[in-house]
Amino acid sequence: MLAALLAAAAQSSPADAPANGAWRAARAEEVAGAQGWLTVVGLHWLRDGSYSIGRARDNDIVLDSPALARHAARLVVAAPSVRLEPAAHSGLTVDGRPATPRELAPPPEQDGVVLAAGSLRLFVIARAGRLALRVRDLDSAARRAFHGLDYFPIDTGWVARARFEPYSPPRQIPITNVFGDEIQMLSPGALVFSYAGRELRLDALLESPGDDHLFVMFADETSGHETYGAGRFLHVPLPADGATRIDFNEAYNPPCAFTGFATCPLPPPQNRLPVAVRAGELRYRGVH
Repeated sequence: MLAALLAAAAQSSPADAPANGAWRAARAEEVAGAQGWLTVVGLHWLRDGSYSIGRARDNDIVLDSPALARHAARLVVAAPSVRLEPAAHSGLTVDGRPATPRELAPPPEQDGVVLAAGSLRLFVIARAGRLALRVRDLDSAARRAFHGLDYFPIDTGWVARARFEPYSPPRQIPITNVFGDEIQMLSPGALVFSYAGRELRLDALLESPGDDHLFVMFADETSGHETYGAGRFLHVPLPADGATRIDFNEAYNPPCAFTGFATCPLPPPQNRLPVAVRAGELRYRGVH
């Protein structure tokens, strides 16, 4: 599968510079690999209580897999705990063995136990103080239909040296996701750069305190037209001597461009650029 993905990525961008070509090949795997966003087919929010899981239509969470029992298991939720109580011959496995009663709630900022049933993968995630059961299908129609990603031509004009203006102290910036949940993200400072004689500014974020890069969410005049409507993401090296390099040719679509079951954060209003950034990933045209 990976070889096919890399071939598709290469076909979608024949004029790539070597560095951007390698980045795009890795990006194809991120989207359509076994852990990619095209495999995400379900998101079930969990409140305190009990949820039945199985193939039968009378379950609270219905999962269409012939490998799964009609009434496979029960999830007992008492946040932050999520306990799995599988039925005999449930069809659920963990690491290739039949699932046994266990806790599923993830540790902070990482996924916990992964349940398997045929091509399905199930695990609990935590987002903005809420718990959810995320479902992947390694054989999803969207993954099978993947034929690569589309990009603007490489444009060195959108590779800029940016001045880093630190915030002292770092700011907590409110970020809203596609479900309307608000979280606070840490911004150590702003990136200030020029394009076509205009000075532009973006608040940079840290996803985790020990990150070795800055995370940028932005929208621009292409958003909703040539590019994904909610904006795009970008990783930028940590600044050295008060500056860093921004390469908008590596701007990429958020997960919600590929599935309706992602929990994407949205760019803050101050990160809408008043120009058209015709570099990086275009709107996804595949099946999802």
